[in-house]
Amino acid sequence: MKSKGFTLIELLVVIAIVAILMAILMPSLNRAREQGKRASCLSNLKQLQMAWIAYASDNDDRIVNGEAEYGTAGTCTTPTSGRHRNEKWWVGTDCHSGYMTGQKLAQDVQLSAIRAGALFPFVPAEKLYQCPTGVRGEMRTYTITDAMNGLYRDGTANASTFTGTRVGRTVLWVKKMSEVVVPGPSERIVFLDEGRVTPDSYATHYLNPRWWDPPHVRHGDGTNVSFVDGHSDYWKWESKETLSIGKMANPQHQYVPQSQEAMDDLQKMQKAVWGRLGYR
Repeated sequence: MKSKGFTLIELLVVIAIVAILMAILMPSLNRAREQGKRASCLSNLKQLQMAWIAYASDNDDRIVNGEAEYGTAGTCTTPTSGRHRNEKWWVGTDCHSGYMTGQKLAQDVQLSAIRAGALFPFVPAEKLYQCPTGVRGEMRTYTITDAMNGLYRDGTANASTFTGTRVGRTVLWVKKMSEVVVPGPSERIVFLDEGRVTPDSYATHYLNPRWWDPPHVRHGDGTNVSFVDGHSDYWKWESKETLSIGKMANPQHQYVPQSQEAMDDLQKMQKAVWGRLGYR
């Protein structure tokens, strides 16, 4: 007796059904995978943030130098002058001078710079400096904002319009944890997931309604951030304009929002970095 097999038509129908099911299930599986990576990234930020708090506790309330050094590759020194005098950089030089075009230092050089940084004794695990969905080959994908003892740059703090670090009860350039009073510690950002290694600290204008560094679109349509009080959170951008700028291969710096929704995204970030807006 002959065994009955599938006809060609039946086989094609089965293949078509499997293809349809895969098309339906793959987006859900990809979202679940991304949510897992987002959660891992949030955990990294949480641990970096707790290390940042521990550093301040061990240093009489003084927070770590928020700039990444930009000098000799793989090393980390301690400045002897300027606003960061005697404050070792939180990480050493792990960023290539050609980072804007995608050039990278060797991975072992990057790791050497991370291990030499001031924060590493408080969080001695290289993998915590890297988001699971960061740019391939980048050993550090997180940065500290300018306001948290970062770079005091021209165009953000301008001597003709701003002569100190305090506006009312809001301290803009924070040197001590106790200075974060208004708004409170749960509202001021420390770390941000850029997804790639960059020099110095994350720049956001205070005096002007424009981005300095671009909005970074990570883990879907937002980015992960951590706050002075120790919690981390996922922020979703609301404007398609913000998303389109942030998703560029080399996102545009000094971008001025063209819509109210995009302006809302910018001002949300500015308030979280500085505690307030420096313009009306």
